[in-house]
Amino acid sequence: MEYNLADLFESVVDVVPDREALVYIDVPGTGAERRLTYAELDAAANRVGHHLLDSGVRPGEHVGLHLYNGVEYLQTVLGCLKARIVPVNVNYRYVEDELIYLYRDADLVGLVFDAEFTDRVAAALPRAEALRHLVRVGTPAPGVAEVPAVAFGEAEASGSAERGFAARSGDDQFIIYTGGTTGMPKGVMWRQEDLFFSGLGGGAPTGEPVKTPEELAERVAAGGDGITFLPAPPLMHGTSTLTAFIGFNFGQRVVLHRRFAPEEVLRTVEKEKVTSMSLVGDAMLRPLIDALEGPMKGTDMSSMFSVSSSGAVMSDTVRRQFRALVPNVMLLDNFGSSESGFNGTATEDSGPERGFRIRVNSRTQVVDPATYEPVAVGEVGRIAQCGRVPLGYYNDPRKTAETFFEKDGERWVLLGDMATVDEEGVVTVLGRGSQCINTGGEKVYPEEVEQALKSHPDVYDALVAGVPDAKWGHHVAAVVQLRGGAARPSLQDIQTHCRTRLAGYKIPRQLVISDELRRSPSGKADYRWAREVAVAADG
Repeated sequence: MEYNLADLFESVVDVVPDREALVYIDVPGTGAERRLTYAELDAAANRVGHHLLDSGVRPGEHVGLHLYNGVEYLQTVLGCLKARIVPVNVNYRYVEDELIYLYRDADLVGLVFDAEFTDRVAAALPRAEALRHLVRVGTPAPGVAEVPAVAFGEAEASGSAERGFAARSGDDQFIIYTGGTTGMPKGVMWRQEDLFFSGLGGGAPTGEPVKTPEELAERVAAGGDGITFLPAPPLMHGTSTLTAFIGFNFGQRVVLHRRFAPEEVLRTVEKEKVTSMSLVGDAMLRPLIDALEGPMKGTDMSSMFSVSSSGAVMSDTVRRQFRALVPNVMLLDNFGSSESGFNGTATEDSGPERGFRIRVNSRTQVVDPATYEPVAVGEVGRIAQCGRVPLGYYNDPRKTAETFFEKDGERWVLLGDMATVDEEGVVTVLGRGSQCINTGGEKVYPEEVEQALKSHPDVYDALVAGVPDAKWGHHVAAVVQLRGGAARPSLQDIQTHCRTRLAGYKIPRQLVISDELRRSPSGKADYRWAREVAVAADG
């Protein structure tokens, strides 16, 4: 056996076949639940893998997953991995042109899609010449365009429930498409062995690394029952799927909802005794707080041990509010990316006064992007990681050359995050370099200003962008969503509040009030939209 994700999953199945692996709440149209043991999920994945092979999809070819959360999503990912077919995530918010780009860029030959997206798939299909096999989950609404697809139930029935796949390798690939808010998405190519150690628990950031593939099953046989993960974001974002696989790798239980609905999530926490939840920053944690203070007041959260955020930092204000309601839960701000896996976790003193501070793993450094050499203490550089990193971006040698490099015989990835490092090696993340605002020669990172804005009692959510300015080059603009019933603050009110927390050049010079801020389904900020709104309001 190698460090191959399908091999590792099967080794876990073999030691805990009757343990519950996956619970899917609220099956559409029925209000029912689906519960699968490890053995049942294994057999279901076998059926999908064999169907794809029997339909002419060859090992190494790419199959897209254009799906909401559900059993079918993880079943298809596992089925692809078993058959050595490469699963590719598809952002379900994409419209026709974006879908055409992704279908073609990823060289998809197969697609598994939800019936709700039939019209979009039909529109993109004529220009996705390589797509030759489609599988549809659910029934399309009357009157939608016809698409030549096999019903998922028929696909399942046609495939063998037995394993019987060819030998696999740790070199088999796993591709995660990422981005899209500042340009078209990029496909991050991982060797499965590298992904296991960088993002799926093999490196064990809180324990001993897994020394052999066989050791994973041994650990599962010795424990792991009683832990229940709830990945709240969409599985089509890499972090959520990887979180589910961490649970599977250690024989734990994974609970899913089709879409993020705060009240339903809290009901599930109470009913299923969820122990760990992953989400994306304030955009998901704040609605949970609102529900706990309102219609879900009194929900039993005693089973919860941890809430972790990736992709966005939980603001200090929101953390305090949640801790007041659920005092025994550990809040973790994890730092990582599709290109690096897990890098580290925020320190206890991380916050508005000292910034987003993380203790990074031994493979992470802050480097000068021109020389790739480590920066001096206090100097600004970019975060980089060496060792088990991706092979590059699929179909994009130019961006691969810009992001991945070799130094001292090791392969490195250069992330977009700007940071400094102190004498103890603690890294302070400043923000994405691409979103940095240059105002009068000073650099302002939006995340820092957003933290200050969200500590205002009337501000529910905030995004910050740079707007062209004749005097300063750019000025800082705040696009703000107010709390329900809050009085409309003036720009001066906001500036007065921020002056106690930020240097003068970081203070917003423009305030735009919006009914709702645009974020991705996973909660990540859409800075392009915020910039457009601020520029339009500036006149």
